[in-house]
Amino acid sequence: MLVMFLENVPPSLRGELTRWLIEPKPGVFVGHVSALVRDRLWEKCIKQRKDGGLIQIWSTNTEQRFEMRSWGNTDRELVEFEGLWLIRHKTAKPKPAPKSGDLNPLDPG
Repeated sequence: MLVMFLENVPPSLRGELTRWLIEPKPGVFVGHVSALVRDRLWEKCIKQRKDGGLIQIWSTNTEQRFEMRSWGNTDRELVEFEGLWLIRHKTAKPKPAPKSGDLNPLDPG
């Protein structure tokens, strides 16, 4: 089983992937292909993605029964923690908290 998530990629790339995989939701592709085809699709996506991002997940013989990889600008980050893959949402850096002397109790904003 192969699952690919494409974010902000050209429509032509999405159309090309539908030759091997189905697209149940925009930017999400699912199918069952050989390891050679999986790797070639990955290379094709990297070359044609422009400013977009990719995540690829496939079945394999590991503890979690899958492997993952990502490339480019995605809103998710793949993290390996003690041998397990996790996905973390990328968030904007938090604004620094105001200093206690900067607070005005009469200021509503």
